[in-house]
Amino acid sequence: MPAPDLVTAELTLTGRITTASNATFLGSIGDVMVVYKPIAGESPLWDFPDGTLAHREVAAYLVSQVFGWDVVPHTWLRDGPMGEGMVQLWQEQDPAQSAVNLVAKDHVPETGWKHVLEGRDENGRMVALVHEDSPALRRMAVFDIIVNNADRKGDHILAMTDGHRHGVDHGLTFHRDHQLRTVLWGWLGDALTAEERDGIDRVSEGLHGGLGRNLADLLSAEEIASLAARCARLGLAGRFPAPSGEMSAVPWPLF
Repeated sequence: MPAPDLVTAELTLTGRITTASNATFLGSIGDVMVVYKPIAGESPLWDFPDGTLAHREVAAYLVSQVFGWDVVPHTWLRDGPMGEGMVQLWQEQDPAQSAVNLVAKDHVPETGWKHVLEGRDENGRMVALVHEDSPALRRMAVFDIIVNNADRKGDHILAMTDGHRHGVDHGLTFHRDHQLRTVLWGWLGDALTAEERDGIDRVSEGLHGGLGRNLADLLSAEEIASLAARCARLGLAGRFPAPSGEMSAVPWPLF
């Protein structure tokens, strides 16, 4: 049988993800498992316009596609049981892997991992936030800088069996002002690779063509202009930036 039309075929809800801050459902379109976030279920925020989170998730996917790194799973807008919303292909992560972790302060791995920060856990013990040092996660960190991701928690990184890393939950992106909050600060000050710079150039160039036209239906002109400015700024700097501004540099909770 041919694959169901992911835009028009019936979307059936099969469960709800109760840990999400906005209404988030598991569903299926034929045999295809998906995540569905209706616009009607978005909680109002003081710093983002109401009813725009689903559009930002789709915009993040479009930028991811131009980067060419498959950071964001296939994401689109369509009608569903609770009205129009974001739909994304479900990804089955590997439960044996974790790209981000909390470890005892004196047990930070010497190789293969990056140290981000230290603090005390609920029992008063000193712990360290670490993330793996991998090309896949570096690409996600570059992507987050460009889309101005305000909510890159550890649980928003899906570790796949083959070593790939998907990023999900991109509703808090593309703010016109600096909003970067992420657990992926381990490469602070490191020079970008040629591959990473090429990806930024592809996005920058795409904003003058098809990407820019597609984003115009999802983001404001001011937000797109800020996106272009971030591309130019990161490309010119050529290295991972340090946290800036008065707001927290990491999301809370971290996971």
